[in-house]
Amino acid sequence: MKASDLLVRSLENEGVEYVFGIPGEENLDFLESLRSSSIRLILTRHEQGAGFMAATVGRLTGKVGVCLSTLGPGATNFMTCASYALLAGLPVMFITGQKPIKKSKQGRFQIIDIVRMMEPVTQFTKQIVDANNVPYLVRDAFRIAKNEKPGPVHLELPEDVAAEEVDRKPFAVTEPTPPGASQSALRKAAEMLMAAKRPLLCVAAGANRHRTQAALETLIEKTGLFFVTTQMGKGAADERHERFLGTTALSDGDFVHRAIEHADVILNFGHDLSEKPPFFMREGGRQVIHLAYYPAEMDDVYFPQHEVIGCTAANALSLSEIIRPSDHWDLDHFAELKEIIDREVHECVGDDRFPFSPPRLVHEVRSALDSDAIVSLDNGMYKIWFARNYQAHGPNTVLLDNALATMGAGLPVAIAAKLLNPGRQVVAVCGDGGFMMNSQEMETAVRLDLDLVVLVLREDSYGMIRWKQAGGGFADFGLEFQNPDFVLYAESYGATGHRVAEIGGLESALREALDQGGVHLIEAPIDYSEDHHALGEALRQKTSEL
Repeated sequence: MKASDLLVRSLENEGVEYVFGIPGEENLDFLESLRSSSIRLILTRHEQGAGFMAATVGRLTGKVGVCLSTLGPGATNFMTCASYALLAGLPVMFITGQKPIKKSKQGRFQIIDIVRMMEPVTQFTKQIVDANNVPYLVRDAFRIAKNEKPGPVHLELPEDVAAEEVDRKPFAVTEPTPPGASQSALRKAAEMLMAAKRPLLCVAAGANRHRTQAALETLIEKTGLFFVTTQMGKGAADERHERFLGTTALSDGDFVHRAIEHADVILNFGHDLSEKPPFFMREGGRQVIHLAYYPAEMDDVYFPQHEVIGCTAANALSLSEIIRPSDHWDLDHFAELKEIIDREVHECVGDDRFPFSPPRLVHEVRSALDSDAIVSLDNGMYKIWFARNYQAHGPNTVLLDNALATMGAGLPVAIAAKLLNPGRQVVAVCGDGGFMMNSQEMETAVRLDLDLVVLVLREDSYGMIRWKQAGGGFADFGLEFQNPDFVLYAESYGATGHRVAEIGGLESALREALDQGGVHLIEAPIDYSEDHHALGEALRQKTSEL
């Protein structure tokens, strides 16, 4: 067979179901090999969209997502997606084409060193120079991509190597079982928690990577620990739970931070240094137990006193067998804070002004969706409000990025989520700025005949930066723009457009779009004018005495 056939068979051997991307002339052998394979090619309208989609496969399945581009400008468009996957810990393989490397008559046309370019943003990057190396390179790359911490890998397939004849087979796929922590490490963690007066559980990004919901909820039920989550830890345990306090959507000063400050020992589950820290450690302050797959990366604000390393689900179950609620635990203040947080955050409906206040918009979205619906958030001011006010009922039902925090990912991520979950409601929530960065993928969604809703929050400016600008005492300058008619824009792709014109209209538009099926875009205006006050001075006053 050709080397490109062997590469495709190796991908099939790894369980790959989709390849996302835009082929170029250097990929034609690979494209022909895909044509007769079991793998489905998802043609996108930009390589960035393909990269986000492949990374989402990694996020939602734990398997390695795969995306494809040509050389030069196609490959350079992968840089943002590779960085996104690197920081967020998402297993994904980037395959790029290249001109012939053994005999070429085109000089340096379109050629840059893609392997070297990919080095800082991947965990493995190689050019395939010999067709016989394909089986071990694929197996090694997939193994590295899935190992904790998961991340991106890259293979470059030159045009002449792709066409080489080869007589090899894919390597056998092995799935090693990760070890648990030692009994001494588990006992010490249990002793620290039982000796505490005000223990607290913090659930972070790593908990969502490893499907730990059952183990986490067993730990919570058996110990009675109250818990908080980071943005990327949302949903790892059901947020309707009576012990759930809130999400650290802000860096500090929110109701949930009063709970963190009250704790004397924190069990930090799945901490990831790439995410904004949910708390800052100080010498002589609260003690922290680091429970994760890999040792803590120490810095000035994170230096845990004890570490429990290994399979997080297994370690959580082991701790649940050892720890019992202690007679000297004082959890009354957490219970009081729970009542306040429920009232002020989780049950907050927002006011009736129009355009929407962010809390009201979040309330209408949550009210319209099924319990297991998936919300894909692009990056903008609304992400803070969804992280804070939207209750996630299960793992990866709120897909957000609090690591690279790039704009433009919301729609491609939603497309991949719907491909993988055709029977569940999927809604992309995008600001007008972020939506327009990859809005061309509307055509991809329509062509794939998806049932998908895209909610575009219109403000005609970059709202998050305006909020920071105002908070820094700067003049309002340089961040406003004009938008197309989003309803007509959606219809030009063959989607259905809606424009919300009143309070309550968003919930009804969402229900209508979800019932009808097909691709829908809903434009809803949003008003962030009160955010500086609501998330600043007013919030500090409310929380100052708790």
